[in-house]
Amino acid sequence: MEPSPALWNDRAAYPDRLIFHTPEWLAFVAECQGAEPVLATVTDGSTPAGHFTGLLTRKYGLRILGSPMAGWTTSYLGFQLDPGVSRRAALDALLPFAFDELGCAHAEVRDRFLTEADLAGSGLLWESAPTAVINLEPSEDDLFAAMASACRRNIRKAAKSGVVIEEVDGDPAFADEFYDQLRDVFAKQNLVPTYSVERVRSLIRHLSPAGRILLLRARDGEGRSIATAVLPWHHRAMYFWGGASYREHQHLRPNEALIWHALRWARARGLTEFDFVGGNSYKAKYGTTEVPVPWARRSRSPLVARLRDAAKQGFALKQRAAARLTGVR
Repeated sequence: MEPSPALWNDRAAYPDRLIFHTPEWLAFVAECQGAEPVLATVTDGSTPAGHFTGLLTRKYGLRILGSPMAGWTTSYLGFQLDPGVSRRAALDALLPFAFDELGCAHAEVRDRFLTEADLAGSGLLWESAPTAVINLEPSEDDLFAAMASACRRNIRKAAKSGVVIEEVDGDPAFADEFYDQLRDVFAKQNLVPTYSVERVRSLIRHLSPAGRILLLRARDGEGRSIATAVLPWHHRAMYFWGGASYREHQHLRPNEALIWHALRWARARGLTEFDFVGGNSYKAKYGTTEVPVPWARRSRSPLVARLRDAAKQGFALKQRAAARLTGVR
């Protein structure tokens, strides 16, 4: 049964809502993963206290609840809760729902506001999965000053070299452009991208009509596209879903110029946070703060847990093998 407009309206009123909770995002994940969205109400006794969002999928014939799963290019899902409602209590209630009511063999949760302290004594396995964020509330001058001096120089160099940033209005061809540059990024490490170009097309197709994605292109002084960025946004935050550039043009520093444009664009529209969706060390040059966001999981049996770990290792091996077979450039 399709969720009612009243349910979506209620979910859209929560202060901890994220783009990943929206119908457009869930349609994107469902399409790419062949998964079924799960929208559940969290109650305290008989009183509604919030919502849970996840998707059901199958692996090795087993039912799995992802909120989200690794590889879905979806940063967070988890809960939307009334102020004062314990995320640990909501997580404790989720587990019997996942294993008993839904009949799952495995469940994973990464909630933006769940803390490592919330997981203590929960019986769940979890990994630290920090992200790097920028607070957009300071002035543009203060944001620029917070960057490393080398990063500021690179932004100035891009401008002096004739690099121009364009905002792209949902052009379907942009996905192919981005993906070609992404292949070049992965080729530098003798790898291939972890997803197909169709996933990029799907993301743009679902989010563009709702105005929830910023697509940026960097051109050099001769008008060639040399770098791109895909940046979903909603409510208070923008997310760095993906960035790519051709290696031969990286000396013009288009990547830093793209991020600087995105920061100013988001701030001008009242967003208060830019989330790099990961904690890689190179992001620190933009003046980021690291935020720990644990990724928690539980399996019905040790065998299922081992299957999950084996699947993760197998994916990495498959990616390297694919790179060799395709002869990455």
